[in-house]
Amino acid sequence: MNAIAKAPKKQFRKNRGQGMTEYIIIVALIAIAAIGVITLFGDNIRKLFGASAAALAGKDNVENDGQEATDQLKKKTMKNFGQNNTYN
Repeated sequence: MNAIAKAPKKQFRKNRGQGMTEYIIIVALIAIAAIGVITLFGDNIRKLFGASAAALAGKDNVENDGQEATDQLKKKTMKNFGQNNTYN
């Protein structure tokens, strides 16, 4: 009788541990994705936030900072990837 009463409690702990493991895996995947995005777009994001901070501070050179970030994005795409390549 005692073994039967303990069985549901064991099952509850097992399910609770499984749920916690699933949450840990999801958080780890989100963290890896965030690191990847920051690695790829970090410089552009930094420049855009810098331009926003300068605009809020009332500086006049805000357009140049934003344009510089836009130019960085337009430099290499899949359409112009092979252009201007030279062999030495």
